[in-house]
Amino acid sequence: MRQVLMVDDDPGQLRIREIILRNAGIVSILATDAASAMACLRSKDGEIGVLVTDHNLPGGSGAELVREARLIAPSLPVMVLTGMPGIEPEYDGVEVTFCFKPLPPEEFIGAVQRLLSP
Repeated sequence: MRQVLMVDDDPGQLRIREIILRNAGIVSILATDAASAMACLRSKDGEIGVLVTDHNLPGGSGAELVREARLIAPSLPVMVLTGMPGIEPEYDGVEVTFCFKPLPPEEFIGAVQRLLSP
């Protein structure tokens, strides 16, 4: 089963999203910064089916994380979950799905399921 790697600097938000996905039968791995997310991507070669990241991360941005992740997994589906409108230009050249907070649980589950589908 492919897993969802979720990255956010807010551990509370990560836990809530993890519970929402678990209740929908989706396994997730949590990371609170880009470095640990990249370490996970490297160690879970092929097991990660979707990367869900916040835009604001400690020491960088979601856009920087996505660009680095693309070097390891060029076709990995990515969802940027953010409360900041207007960040789309930072992701030019990398294909991502934008979802804006607050995102109701059923919409979050649906978006993740669509990205997990081949």
